Amino acid sequence: MTTETGVEATAGAKHRATGRPMSTGKAGDKIFSGAARGSGIFVLALMAAIAVFLIWKAVPALQKNEASFLTTEAWNPNATPPEFGIAQLAFGTVVSSFLALLMAAPVAIGIALFIAFYAPRRMTGVLGFTVDLLAAVPSIVYGLWGLYFLSRHMEGVSAFLNTTLGWIPFFGGDSPGKNSIFTASIVLAIMILPIISSISREVFLQVPRPNLEAAQALGATRWETIRMAVLPYGRSGMIGASMLGLGRAMGETIAVAMVLTFVPGINIHLLEDGGATFASNIANSFAEAGETGRGALIASGLVLFVITLLVNMVARAVVARRKEFV
Repeated sequence: MTTETGVEATAGAKHRATGRPMSTGKAGDKIFSGAARGSGIFVLALMAAIAVFLIWKAVPALQKNEASFLTTEAWNPNATPPEFGIAQLAFGTVVSSFLALLMAAPVAIGIALFIAFYAPRRMTGVLGFTVDLLAAVPSIVYGLWGLYFLSRHMEGVSAFLNTTLGWIPFFGGDSPGKNSIFTASIVLAIMILPIISSISREVFLQVPRPNLEAAQALGATRWETIRMAVLPYGRSGMIGASMLGLGRAMGETIAVAMVLTFVPGINIHLLEDGGATFASNIANSFAEAGETGRGALIASGLVLFVITLLVNMVARAVVARRKEFV
């Protein structure tokens, strides 16, 4: 007893002298710190390795390209001489992904709010589990559903939108169809909805209880409580969830390739058949591509990689401005 008391007194004296907190698990802290640091470094090294690989494989094809890679719409890497560009692919990818985000984000956030604050307690677990299950459905299932079910019912919807909103260039055109960028965007919206909803729901459930009770004590209704206490606190989480869903939409391959009909050239009329994205073009062209064609596809993948990084950097900057709610 005397020895232990002396040791503890000595440790306490060192703690008071140095002002540093007493540590009872230095070995565990060092292991955890090293593992966390190593994981972060590994992720950065992996991303750098992917970038180096894409550049290494893309440069030979880009050197043989006789057209402007960034502004050309045609994709003929197997021609003599090869001519290919990413203008149409970039347009289709960005437009379809952002259109899917515009459709999915409000619905997903509404579902998250309903499950977190409006649904009866007995239904909360079932509803949350059901929404989360949508994220486990394979992409090819969504593609088959879009091809054999959704597309058949899109001709009437496209014609209605063309008649009603035809004065808007995106909904204009002379021949609205069923295998358009708009149809692909609906499929993408359904695919990213569970991701946004699940993350947003978890963020809403982390709102400090005193914040909710303070708003209710002031006489706020349930919606006013959500508007004043929940949404400001969860703004950064909602943005992060939306950007994660946007990344999923940009990289989706099979579902878009099955629904979207390839037609050369950029068409701003989103209701007309035709279009292409980076991922769908890679899926459709890789099997018959030659050496230069494979390099061209890898170069397009490199551009998609850069676009995704830029989107995430912008999202990170937006979230950083809302640190007061984190």
